[in-house]
Amino acid sequence: MAKRLKVEPTERGFGRVDFKDLNGDDCSIQESSLATDDAIWLGCDSGTHMKTGECCARMHLNREQVESLLPLLNRFVRTGKLRTK
Repeated sequence: MAKRLKVEPTERGFGRVDFKDLNGDDCSIQESSLATDDAIWLGCDSGTHMKTGECCARMHLNREQVESLLPLLNRFVRTGKLRTK
């Protein structure tokens, strides 16, 4: 069964979920503050793929991890938000 991910607000009130990829690296999905378009950040925050403070590799996700993200991504597609409020 897929792990249920919980959306928490950032200090600025944007929805954010922290999770790990198959390499055990810290990753997140977060609403962007971009004023001109609905957008999200999706990627690794730290771990084996970090260079000069930026992640420069794609996350390595399996089907179960993708299944956990799909409800959040589907809500973003429908509403432009991760949280319902």
